[in-house]
Parts: sequence; structure tokens; C-alpha cells
Amino acid sequence: MPTLFEFAGGIEGLHRLEQTFYDSVLSDAVLQPLFGAGKPEHVDHLTAFTAESFGGPDQFSRELGFAHLIEVHRGLQITEAQRQRFVDLYMDALDAADLPPDPAFREAVREHVEFGSRVAMQNSNAATDADLHPLRDVPRWTWAGDTKP
Repeated sequence: MPTLFEFAGGIEGLHRLEQTFYDSVLSDAVLQPLFGAGKPEHVDHLTAFTAESFGGPDQFSRELGFAHLIEVHRGLQITEAQRQRFVDLYMDALDAADLPPDPAFREAVREHVEFGSRVAMQNSNAATDADLHPLRDVPRWTWAGDTKP
């Protein structure tokens, strides 16, 4: 069975997905306040993170590290409404970016985004280091139903 990375079309497919998603976020009234005007490197960072999570190269860990991800979310105070909107726009981006409609693939992606958005929300609202989510490494995501972090 291919990895989620391979099934999504590798770096090219995931970059297309993240660009589509990011464009939608920057024009969304609920999420744009979290992202501001955007950053040119953000799509590449999102692509590297998702690629690594889905069984691709470990570029995110080697070049940025998980501590970077914690730091960029700290203090954002993400709300549940913003977290849910993030998930909804991400799932919509799968269609817009022409990623495979396979139900098992879509469910694995949804699980990944639900989990990640909950971690980001917790970290964004952490008043102290003790309040941070315990995750300190890029999670390795697999097909729906497999063991997750």
C-alpha cells in the first residue's frame, strides 16, 4: 500500500493542495486574522510538514524543527470556530487541488487535520510551557484506522 505522501502525488500534489488551501485562508474572514497578509515561505513550510507527516522526506524536521511550529502558534489564541473553519477549508482544498477522492484517503487526511488543528489550538492558548500539547515531533500519519500519535 502506498504512503499517504505517494497517494497524494508526492511533493507536487501536496504543494498544490497547500497553495490552494493557503489562498483560501488568506481570503477567509474567520481565518485571515490569524494569518495576516501571509508569508511567502508559508506554503513551502506547510508542504514540508504535510509531506513528512504523510511518509515523505523529513525536510521540515531537518530545516525547521517542531519547536518552530510550537513557536509560530503560541499566543494566537485560536478559537474552536477558527479551528473548525481551518478543517473545513482544508477538506475543501482537496477537491479544488484535484487530490484523489478515495474515501480512505480523505478520512486519513481529515483525521490528520483534526488532530493537528487541536494541537495548534492548545498550543496557541498555552499560558505556560506546561499547558502545551506534549507532541514534540512531526507526527507520522498513516491510513485511517492505523495507529496514530
